[in-house]
Amino acid sequence: MFDASIHSVPPRRGRRIAALAATALAAALLAGCAARDSVTVGSIPDDYRTNHPIVIGEREKTVDIPVGIDDRGMSRMQKVALDGFIADYDRRAAPVVGIMVPYGSGNQAAASAVAADLVKRLRKAGVPEGRILHEPYDAAQYGDSAPIRVSYAEMRASTGPCGRWPADMLENSENKHWANFGCSYQNNLAAQIANPADLLGPRQPGDIDAQNRSHAIDQYRDRAIAADVRGNREVNY
Repeated sequence: MFDASIHSVPPRRGRRIAALAATALAAALLAGCAARDSVTVGSIPDDYRTNHPIVIGEREKTVDIPVGIDDRGMSRMQKVALDGFIADYDRRAAPVVGIMVPYGSGNQAAASAVAADLVKRLRKAGVPEGRILHEPYDAAQYGDSAPIRVSYAEMRASTGPCGRWPADMLENSENKHWANFGCSYQNNLAAQIANPADLLGPRQPGDIDAQNRSHAIDQYRDRAIAADVRGNREVNY
């Protein structure tokens, strides 16, 4: 006769073994899910700042100044165009400013006269001596309307080109950003940054205006309104 008391497991011990086995199985399942999710989610970027990052690099800034065949010097329009172009020139870094003057075109003589005035105006604007590169270019194909191109390199914040549509966004059932999402926003943000170095790190603190700080604290304590605000307000408090 078979003795069941010898080969059977006590009820309390059996429940303990079953609980330990269930705990081990749950831990293994959770570990497998965690590893799988971290690989899957981490490999698919779904952030517009990651898909369209703002990068800082050296870009060439150019302007084409039109020259008439009868010009004998810089006109008012040409001065305004040059002044606006050179306004952001970094005088401490002093990059080389290139002036490409047409030759072989109908306005070659006029372009030479305008280029001479351009050099004088650039020096007056703060471009150091020896940092202006004057070079001709073959403009026979432009006829009588060949422009003078002025250029220099500057540090700029920018993103990649927008308009990428690799797939139909209406056929996407994954509820994720499409490829072009956030591109125009990042481009506009990069264009508004006056000093791209601000993206690399904080600036050194400037000098503290103790008098202005004390005046602001006194106004805050007295609940006063500054005179410049009071003069420009539209609502009477």
